[in-house]
Amino acid sequence: MNTLILLFAADPEGGGGGFTSLIFLAAIFLVFYLFIIRPQSKKQKEIQTKVTQMKKGDKVITSGGIVGIVVSIEDDSVMLEIDKDVKVKLLKNAIVDVNPQK
Repeated sequence: MNTLILLFAADPEGGGGGFTSLIFLAAIFLVFYLFIIRPQSKKQKEIQTKVTQMKKGDKVITSGGIVGIVVSIEDDSVMLEIDKDVKVKLLKNAIVDVNPQK
């Protein structure tokens, strides 16, 4: 506990306290990048590649929680069959997971 106080406290002689705080702040940003931002962007890229490789007959899950089977694919939208004779047209951006196994 005393070490944390010493890290944030300014040096009474007027040197180095600000630099130590700056290093600590940079370390916090590095930790956020490594543990939060980078894994989230990797996951988003993975989902994007799954959506681009999606084909007719794949089972997908939308951001609204709708589970359906791909009936047709257009440029930026897909037609899903969510029940027998019930079809919904959605944007590809709404798809959060593609599971080719039924």
